[in-house]
This record gives sequence, structure tokens and C-alpha cells, in this order.
Amino acid sequence: MTDLAELSAGELELSDRAALRRVSGLSTELADITEVEYRRLRLERVVLVGVWTEGSAAQSEASLAELARLAETAGSEVLEGLVQRRDRPDPATYVGSGKVTELGDVVAATGADTVICDGELSPSQLRQLEARLKVKVIDRTALILDIFAQHARSKEGKAQVELAQLQYFLPRLRGWGEALSRQAGGRAGGATGGVGLRGPGETKLETDRRRIRTRISKLRKEITAMSTVRDTKRGRRVANAVPSVAIAGYTNAGKSSLLNALTGAGVLVEDALFATLDATTRRAATPDGRTYTLTDTVGFVRHLPHQLVDAFQSTLDEVADADLIVHVVDGSDPNPEWQVEAVREVLGEIADRREEKLPTELVVVNKTDATDELALARLRHLLPGAVFVSAHAGTGVDALRERIAELLPRPEVEVEVLVPYARGELVARVHREGEVLAERHTEQGTVMAAKVKADLAGMLEGYAVNGTSA
Repeated sequence: MTDLAELSAGELELSDRAALRRVSGLSTELADITEVEYRRLRLERVVLVGVWTEGSAAQSEASLAELARLAETAGSEVLEGLVQRRDRPDPATYVGSGKVTELGDVVAATGADTVICDGELSPSQLRQLEARLKVKVIDRTALILDIFAQHARSKEGKAQVELAQLQYFLPRLRGWGEALSRQAGGRAGGATGGVGLRGPGETKLETDRRRIRTRISKLRKEITAMSTVRDTKRGRRVANAVPSVAIAGYTNAGKSSLLNALTGAGVLVEDALFATLDATTRRAATPDGRTYTLTDTVGFVRHLPHQLVDAFQSTLDEVADADLIVHVVDGSDPNPEWQVEAVREVLGEIADRREEKLPTELVVVNKTDATDELALARLRHLLPGAVFVSAHAGTGVDALRERIAELLPRPEVEVEVLVPYARGELVARVHREGEVLAERHTEQGTVMAAKVKADLAGMLEGYAVNGTSA
């Protein structure tokens, strides 16, 4: 048996996640489907339905296949999938009246207790479908939010997920007729009024909405405070002139595996969508000795809910503030170019919100060990300049390190200095943060020719050869 002390943090988290699994055959169906807004979703036997409005049939089928993987990640069993071709979703029932009847027959025949729609439903569409189908109905957004709620671990991650859930559920709350606040008129002691029967005039639904708005406001303040800590750490790295690299990409493309391969971080690795949500930053070094940081960010997906983009703003800012974006692509996916398009769409939203250009992008095609040569040749044509690696097998990782070293910003001030042996920490800092061009040791100290950042050049100015450091 493996000693617990030998397991990495990611392996411990994976074993903990696997320790509690769903037992098939035990129903968790809600007694009242309207209660779904007030607790975490419990999915079991599901039927998927999508509306194909644009693109090819293969794209619509791929989207539904991805929805099936999301449903399985949330802990459900997919029984059937239906796709309908329409110019636009039906404003009343999403799929149209006739398709709802057919969908109801499929639900009855399969014994499903949940229907998942491949899109975001309006509150009225949700009500109409549940009234017609008599089972719980959720949409793609609620499904992704549920997965995020299951996988969030850090305090910041949990707060961000709760904020996104509340923003999604607020316009979709529904009340009950018997839950009206006590509210009666007439004189005291009369048949229609009296002491104790005059309420504040609020329904339970209005009270719930007010409480949710209050909670949203509190969560925003908490996340802002947490992001201040993140900004302080980021500011310290900037002050120390440590370049930063952000790993971004589609969910399950292998970002955490790549972080482990480059740094030995030992973070959680699992073949599941949105397995890791919390940003992880680790220190790494280029082959020529320069130090930089690597940050693993949350994965993206097609039609990523805007509530998540808003809630995870501080985490996504790690991407915009980096010196280099390593964009990881799953080479084994049947349509990797769709992944690239979806990720760049979210990155574009981040750039538009901040009104600034994004850093340089380095595309890395991962999982080459699970991809055939024909697909790799096609990707080399589609993604010129990309680096091809297998984080699992370790192939191509050294080439990736070299490429990162080439693209990281280099120190811009050239100095020639004689540093006394008593100031060895300055020599070490030049090696750590700068680019050493030449070095030799004399009786007086270490003579160095190097390129360094402006702040370090100022500290070395007193040791310049011939009175000049540039």
C-alpha cells in the first residue's frame, strides 16, 4: 500500500474525490421539481436535447457529445440524445410544441428523471418544459455550474461558484401560492382582518430574491478582498521582475498535466471536464537559468456561462496579466480547431473587458501519444508554430521549455560590473533574473557582462567597470 506521505496533493485530492461515489438505483428525485433552485442539482438518468441552428450536423452532434460528458462528470447516466434542426430555438418551449410531445414519449420510455437542454433556457422556457414533461429540466449553464460546485476546493473558488449560481438562479426563482405573506384588510376582530393578520406585504418569493441580492453583494465584497491578496502577490512578482506564464486552454486538454511535467507541482490530474478550478502558481526555470512562474487557470468550454466569466474575473485576470499565454489544445480531440476557437473567444472577452491587448500566445498541442500521424500532420498545417508534446509520456517537454525561454521577455539594460565577493547575493540575483553574457573571477571580485532589468541595473551602478553600467 502506498504511504500517504509519498502521495502528491493532487493524488490525495483524487482519492478523496473517488471515495464517495453514487450508488445506482437509489433515487434522488425531488418531491417538488421547483425545489431545484434551492439546492445543488442531483442528476441521475438523463435525456439530452439540443437545437441545431448553425454549423454542420457534425458540429451539432459533437456539441451534444460534449454535453453527455458534462452530464457524466456531474454524476448522471445518459440514456438518449435528440437534436432538432431549427432556424432559432422556440421562444416558448426551446424545441417546439411537436418536439416536446416526442421528447415526453422518450422520457417515459426510458424512465428518465431529468432532461438537459444544450443551451441556456429562459425562465419561461424552463417552466413550460417542466409543466409538459413532468420531470426536472435543466440547461447547459446549470449543469456546468453544478460541476463547478462539486469541484471547487479553495475559499475563493467556492465563493466564485456560489456567486455565479446565485446570479443564474435569481431570475429563475419560483414561488408557491400557499407561501404568500399574511396580508389582510378590514377592522380588528372582523372576519377578514385583525391583529396578527396584517403582514409586510411581501411574498416568500420576494423575500428570497432580497436575501439572494444581499448574499450576492456580500460575495462580491469577499471576492474583491481575495483578489486584492492575489494582486499583492502578483505585484510582488512584478516588482521582483519575475516573468509569468499563464496556462490556458479547453477543459480536459491537459493543462494540469503540463504544469506537473514542467514544474513537478503534483496538482490533481483526472480525465474529467473541469477537474481543477483553482488557479495554481508554481516557480519554474528556463534552460538558461532564468526564473519564471507558471499559473494553471480554469478550463474553458464552448458557450462558457457568462456568470462564470464574471465570477472568475480575478482568476482570469491571471491570463491577461501574464507575459506569455501557453494555449493548450487536446490533439486527440476529433475537432481541436473548435476548441481553439472557443478558447480564443473567451480570451477576446477578457481583452475587451480590460480594453487592452492580450500577451503573446504559444499554442501547445498536447496528448500526441494518443493522436495518429494523419491528425498530427493536419494540426501542423492548421496551427503553424505550435509545439507538440505529450505531458503524460514526457515527449516534447524539453522543446517546450526552449520555446518558452525564447518568448519570455528578456532584460533590456546591458551592464559590465565588478562585484566584490562580499556581495555574492547580487551575483546570484543577476544569474536568477538576468542574462549573463560573460563572467570571470579576479582577486577583487566577479567581473560580469550581463543584461538585467532596470531596477537591478540601478543597484549595480556603483560597481560598474570604468564608471558606467550601460
